[in-house]
Amino acid sequence: MRPRVGMIGLGVMGSAMSSHLLAAGFTVTGYDIDEEALRRHAESGGRAAASAAEVASGSDVIVTSLPGKAALKDAVQGIASTAEPGLIVVETSTLPLDTKLRARDALAGCGAVLLDCPLSGTGAQAREKDLVVYVSGDDETAKERAAPVLDAFSRGRHDAGRFGNGTRLKIVANLLVAVHNVATAEALLLARAAGLDPDLTLRAVGDGAGSSRMFQVRGPMMASGDYDDATMRLDLFAKDLEIIAAYAAGLGSPTPLFDASADIYKAALAEGRGAQDTASVYAVLEEGTT
Repeated sequence: MRPRVGMIGLGVMGSAMSSHLLAAGFTVTGYDIDEEALRRHAESGGRAAASAAEVASGSDVIVTSLPGKAALKDAVQGIASTAEPGLIVVETSTLPLDTKLRARDALAGCGAVLLDCPLSGTGAQAREKDLVVYVSGDDETAKERAAPVLDAFSRGRHDAGRFGNGTRLKIVANLLVAVHNVATAEALLLARAAGLDPDLTLRAVGDGAGSSRMFQVRGPMMASGDYDDATMRLDLFAKDLEIIAAYAAGLGSPTPLFDASADIYKAALAEGRGAQDTASVYAVLEEGTT
């Protein structure tokens, strides 16, 4: 039998994952503090819950997709209040490792198992089921039971081993995303200065060794100058930048390219671009050349 699935957090990523789960035939009970997000979930065929506790009381596997530490703490408190032993919580958010460790320990107290499963992919990729999941946890049975749920909304998953390795992998991946996004902006600005056609540049460079997933996903947004349909808001990605910087500093690992890129994101935020897609770093570089 299919597990009953709960979804806590129905934003860009959570709503996309929920849609794929519903399409795959799962029953999905969702909760979000945003009533409009709850309404859209219900219209898509999901069940709307009034709290995280209500989600936990009717679910076998819960997926959490949350914007910050406080949101996860609140969700864990609600889950723990009604969770039965054996409940699996798949935590997909990008958050500091110590935050996830505290959540794991809190849920273990009521017999629930937390898996650390960050996602690699943008909101647009989530809608296309083009996500990769970094699965980590110490309970192999829980990983096996969660696998059908993960497979319903992703194109692949990697077992990263012990709890926390998922977040460690995500930090490495996001460092590259941050640098590649700025590198894409820099390259496309050079192409424009050279008089190259933007569409030709995207096709030709995207087909060669110089390409990256950020070039393919964000390059068209930069070429069009339209950053308002955000697949990753700049103000949300700023949280990820802080996580990368703190983790690398704690390990004493040098990040000169990341540090240079981070300054450009900070400049974009200072310009009031927080609600725009991270592709808007192109506009920051563009303004610097005029």
